[in-house]
Amino acid sequence: MVPGLIILLPVLGAFASWLLSRRSAGTSIRAHALLAAVAPFTGVLLLASHWPQASDQNALVTTVQWIPQLGLDLSFRLDGLSWLFATLITGIGCLIILYARYYFDGKATAPRFFILIQLFMTAMLGIVLSENLLFMLVFWELTSLVSFLLIGFNWSSRGARRGARMSLVITGGGGLALLAGILLLGNMAGSFQLSDILAQGEMLKQHSLYPLMLSLVLLGAFTKSAQAPFHLWLPHAMAAPTPVSAYLHSATMVKAGLFLMARLHPALGDTELWFSLITVTGMVTLMVGAFVAMFMHDIKGLLAYSTISHLGLITLLIGMGSEMAMAAALFHLVCHALFKAPLFMMAGYVDQATGSRDMQLINGLWRWMPALMIVTIVPAAAMAGLPLMSGYLSKKMLFSESLLVTAPHWADVVIPAWVTVAGLFSVAYSVRIFHNVFFNGQPRDLPVWPPKHKPAAALLPLAILATLSLLVGLAPQWIYDHLVHIAVLQTTVSHLPAYDFSALSEAHTPAMMSLLAMLGGLAVYAARKPLFAIHARLPEVDAKDIFETAMQRTIRFSQTLVYRLENGSLQRYLALILFTTVALVAWNLSGLERWRGPVPMTSLDPLVVFGISILCLSAIGVTLFHRHRLPALLLLSVTGLFVTLTFAWFSAPDLALTQLSVEVMAVVIMMLALSFLPQSSPKESRFPRIARDLFVALAAGGGVAAFTFAVLTRPVNSISDFFLANSVPGGGGTNVVNVILVDFRGFDTLGEITVLGIAAVAVFAFTRNLNLKKRVAESGHSHWVAEPHPVILQMVAHMALPIALLVSAYIFLRGHNMPGGGFIAGLVTAVALTLQYMAGGLVWAQARMRTHFRSLIGAGLLIALLTGVASWVLGYPFLTTTFAHLHWPLIGEFELASALLFDLGVYTTVVGATLLILANLGKLMTIAGPGKEVG
Repeated sequence: MVPGLIILLPVLGAFASWLLSRRSAGTSIRAHALLAAVAPFTGVLLLASHWPQASDQNALVTTVQWIPQLGLDLSFRLDGLSWLFATLITGIGCLIILYARYYFDGKATAPRFFILIQLFMTAMLGIVLSENLLFMLVFWELTSLVSFLLIGFNWSSRGARRGARMSLVITGGGGLALLAGILLLGNMAGSFQLSDILAQGEMLKQHSLYPLMLSLVLLGAFTKSAQAPFHLWLPHAMAAPTPVSAYLHSATMVKAGLFLMARLHPALGDTELWFSLITVTGMVTLMVGAFVAMFMHDIKGLLAYSTISHLGLITLLIGMGSEMAMAAALFHLVCHALFKAPLFMMAGYVDQATGSRDMQLINGLWRWMPALMIVTIVPAAAMAGLPLMSGYLSKKMLFSESLLVTAPHWADVVIPAWVTVAGLFSVAYSVRIFHNVFFNGQPRDLPVWPPKHKPAAALLPLAILATLSLLVGLAPQWIYDHLVHIAVLQTTVSHLPAYDFSALSEAHTPAMMSLLAMLGGLAVYAARKPLFAIHARLPEVDAKDIFETAMQRTIRFSQTLVYRLENGSLQRYLALILFTTVALVAWNLSGLERWRGPVPMTSLDPLVVFGISILCLSAIGVTLFHRHRLPALLLLSVTGLFVTLTFAWFSAPDLALTQLSVEVMAVVIMMLALSFLPQSSPKESRFPRIARDLFVALAAGGGVAAFTFAVLTRPVNSISDFFLANSVPGGGGTNVVNVILVDFRGFDTLGEITVLGIAAVAVFAFTRNLNLKKRVAESGHSHWVAEPHPVILQMVAHMALPIALLVSAYIFLRGHNMPGGGFIAGLVTAVALTLQYMAGGLVWAQARMRTHFRSLIGAGLLIALLTGVASWVLGYPFLTTTFAHLHWPLIGEFELASALLFDLGVYTTVVGATLLILANLGKLMTIAGPGKEVG
């Protein structure tokens, strides 16, 4: 479970940072940084200790079953590819935290940054260390959410808010496409486990859904890794603090899409569609990023577009399909992370020192910041691809692999020429960022002058990364063999040999392409002034303004559409729902030759006819007297009573008891609510609307009747036989309904009582400080009640309480084998206690309540949940019940079932939720008044 521990460590670190910020407001930023660095540093050590396992081609997979029916397991995978990415995430994360210690020095927002950056680290580690694709998708979306908070870190800035919103919309939309693609992929492979998917590559490529599935998966990868045309979010994410840019947008988040493509390459790669989609996208992104970067005056803007270009370069290599293209892609990915992160750090250092990132103003800083200039030479040279630098080797690998692509027919000429031109621009913008910042004359009109200096230790992260980048360039074969090759082996189905850098150094054509790119880049930079003048004449396009305009138009269109459908008319909503239902039923019934099936009709009983007639007349009476509140409510209660009798007649005593209890509580609660409305209302509907409503009612009623008739006159294969056969041996109870509720469908019951508890708490929250006007005065001599709390009612209620509680206990205990159970018993108890409120009043009853109703809800849910967890701990599926027959003295044989505890949780939740709703509606009409909490 080492991968799981590596993922968990930053979560624990974020929690520790939060505790430190809450309990010690005056803690130094040094302490916050040291605490935040513990988790990634520990992760680096754990990964280093497991390098032997990662270097083995057999992946280390650990799985904890969670929901096997959905294919959702907590699975982790540690192999060469995940080890390489996890090492970059944790290693560079340590240095980013060290850099942030000085960047945020003196700022109150530092603790929040350390918390968020560790949460983001968790999400990235979850992506690269997940074995289950559904599990990975959860972390994928977490990166979008946490990056939204990090990009919008300076929330008072309009640019930060807009940049965060753009990144969330684009990457979140891509995440939805990825979700669809992964669901298709899992269904095609029959599993969401990577091990199973990677083993079925040939079958997946031949599947009819392969083009659709691949397109959706790549859409998610392209949006996350800022591939054209989805690249626009990355430059505008530069509104984030520089440590965020250095970490998310150079070393981690933007690499997630590249990781996904490399991970799925053995199963989905090396097809014409793979080549076309990925290679062409990579080529466009490579050129667009390189060209625009040359003309950016903002340091971080230039670095952002250069990052887009390098991401396109890696994508291009992943899609090429040549034997060693993946090796070049992953080698350049490592090189890019090592030289781009320190360049972003340099941008932040210069920004804080001078108050600006505009290279038109920042010039000649070598005199004031010689140390910063020295540590910037190596990453800038590596980005330019100068000899002896890591970037030189990775770009030469790109040139070499581009010459090996022979299909399709255009690729053998276009791709080598394309990457050479892109390399030319990369040299130009790399030379520009170094020359403009540290040379190119004198600084002018800077907001801060002379520049502020930070402690020498602030340059330590830059120096470490620059040194590592230099080491990669000086010892590429060792770095590749021990770190990169183990990752490359996980991206292919064949056992590739290690990349031979000695052969690369002897390659003539790639060397000439590198030389041409270098000389051409220097020439472009030398001609920068006329090029800038031409570029300045081009129309300026602000992607954020375009995005905001599109978003506002989309919102307005959505609002118009919603308001046309959802105009506040309940009648319209019901009419649309009923018409849709009737249309679907009519469509399905139209295909029947005969509506009546072979099953004979049950003979009518006079008593049944009488009950149905009363039920129908009561329902019609509700509609006729709906303007008179009290008669309508009484007639409504009559319909509920006869529905209860119907359940009892058809041998459903559990449903009858439940319906009766619910009916009593519903009538009391509606009486409370209706007390704030006039007892009668004027006639509002005219004849056309009445005729329309009558037509809708007849159509819906006729449709339901026709459907019911068609179903009941045909033989039905019901699942009831299964429950009847397994109720006693599987659940230990003869009351099938109760066994279904607490055993077979116990998870549904847990969800239902949770919803009930949430609804009760919502009522409590809404009425907590609610101020209502007095009840509407009635005309005439009608009164609600002459005496609020009659003495007879008080005496009867007090006498009935212990009897009702005894009946409730009896119903609760016998529920597993006879009609009853926790839900019914809870309603009986709630009715008995409601009677006390009605008889004695809210203040009298509340003074005698020993427990808050919210506590009852919480206790009930906790009991039910712990019952399920207990079975999980003992190695059984969640909420599995067990039972045994015990012989008790004087009582004899007695069945004891664990479902009794779950039923106790249901009972407690029902009592607490029902009384919480009742008491908080009742307090609005008593002297307790709004503002005094009840329950």
